[in-house]
Amino acid sequence: MSAYLIASYDIEDAQAHDDYASAADFLLTKHGGKLLVADDRGYVLEGKGSMINVIVQFESEIAAMDFYNDPEYNLVKQIRLNATQNGSLVLVKDLNGLSV
Repeated sequence: MSAYLIASYDIEDAQAHDDYASAADFLLTKHGGKLLVADDRGYVLEGKGSMINVIVQFESEIAAMDFYNDPEYNLVKQIRLNATQNGSLVLVKDLNGLSV
């Protein structure tokens, strides 16, 4: 059953965020993550939107959590946290067995 990490945040330090994206890409590949969406021009239809919205697909919830809990990612994650504000990261599972 596929699982998805959905990230939304505002970038405060563009260079640091670029460093994060480069480092995170390697770790996503390591854990079988597939970047489905990365958009900085989304349209807010309801609520308060963020500058960046990202959706990453994993084979399973376990694979997504292995990525998130990887000690290497903990170091990389701190770069993102320092470079952004108003962030959220949500893990959702495909309960219907549907995949992209």
